[in-house]
Amino acid sequence: MTTTTTTTDVAAIAAIGAAARELRLPTVRSQAESLAAAAQRARISHLAYLAEVLSAETDDRAERRRQRRVHEARFPRHKTLAEFDTFASPSIEPQTIALLASCSYLDKGEPIVLLGDSGTGKSHLLIGLGTAACEKGRSVRYVTCAQLVNELAEAADERRLSRLVARYGRLDLLAIDELGYVKLDTQGAELLFQILTEREEKSSVAVASNLPFSEWGQVVTDPRLVAAIVDRLTFRAHILETGTESYRLRSSRKARTKSP
Repeated sequence: MTTTTTTTDVAAIAAIGAAARELRLPTVRSQAESLAAAAQRARISHLAYLAEVLSAETDDRAERRRQRRVHEARFPRHKTLAEFDTFASPSIEPQTIALLASCSYLDKGEPIVLLGDSGTGKSHLLIGLGTAACEKGRSVRYVTCAQLVNELAEAADERRLSRLVARYGRLDLLAIDELGYVKLDTQGAELLFQILTEREEKSSVAVASNLPFSEWGQVVTDPRLVAAIVDRLTFRAHILETGTESYRLRSSRKARTKSP
């Protein structure tokens, strides 16, 4: 191979492009020529060059899968566990965050319950947990409690509830936010319970609520049903309390104090 692109090189590049298109290897198609030039400068072997090309394709494919999982999870915004300020929530230790970031709880189907007042970081943690699971190659869905119940109720009306419950059952992690903000009617509470039962001890559920367990009866008014829901969510669960002082409110106060 010379420093000037020869007719043979042009034909080779065209052949690589055609083969890569047929084999659905977009990174090989786009980077083969530049990687070949780099390999020539570095004087590496043909096998080393081939390894570079295939590694580039593998890395890009993994990144595309990650992006697809994040997109399918339907997070309302981007948050990671690394961005969570443990100094602002001293009740949550960094070791706990690191343990959850490993996603080992998913292998055991263990639930996670986040309890705390508004603005204390529950949604941040919930989205961060989901993002970490996506990074590990797991399927995730984020949804508010009200959205989930409404979706299930619509499916029940359209006689496709069993299919929807099965689809939710196949997820590695179901992240339910804002349990406690909207009171559930009897049907809604029963549908939520059905989802939790479908996933019990098989697949993890992460729930964020602004209410302590003792006040969940304000959301689910049937005493037996609320007891069963709490039982499902607390068995072998990781329970994190984010506190009562709003991080957003504290930040606003600091900003006002600093301003002239």
